[in-house]
Amino acid sequence: MHTFSPVLRYLCNILKQGILKSLTDMIEIGDKAPEVLGRNERGEEVLLSQFKGKKLVLYFYPKDMTSGCTAEACSLRDGYADLRKQGYEVVGVSVDSEASHQKFIEKHDLPFSLIADTDHQLVEAFGVWAEKSMYGRKYMGTLRTTFIINEEGVVEQVFQPKQIKTKEHAGQILARKD
Repeated sequence: MHTFSPVLRYLCNILKQGILKSLTDMIEIGDKAPEVLGRNERGEEVLLSQFKGKKLVLYFYPKDMTSGCTAEACSLRDGYADLRKQGYEVVGVSVDSEASHQKFIEKHDLPFSLIADTDHQLVEAFGVWAEKSMYGRKYMGTLRTTFIINEEGVVEQVFQPKQIKTKEHAGQILARKD
């Protein structure tokens, strides 16, 4: 029979609590979204309270100027007027810089802001920063995920990576049942 010293037992409990806390801190349906969302392409702070009374499409994507991310952004751009008519506002999030976002917005004439989550605060809070694999190489990256946040700031729906059709994403959001 193994006996653990009180110090070792204490350290194990701290580690367990830290790991469990980080796993349970991910945003899920029914959770209130954080107030501070980050800084947009102009360096302005974006707050959840700025969208009070509107539904928010908070979409996370891997990288500016890539084919899938461009298709998704352009789908949301093309459906933006219809989304706004149904009470939605759109904000994109990636770990790219403010300068990268400015170029992406200008090149594709995007009518919505993009949050530059360079410190990974938001992607980690929402649980979309994860290990990915491409051509056998493993790396950390953003999982393409969309959160629909209601007028009170509560997550109502989550589109998981495999559910998102990048070229049709605005239509997917418009077709959802409230």
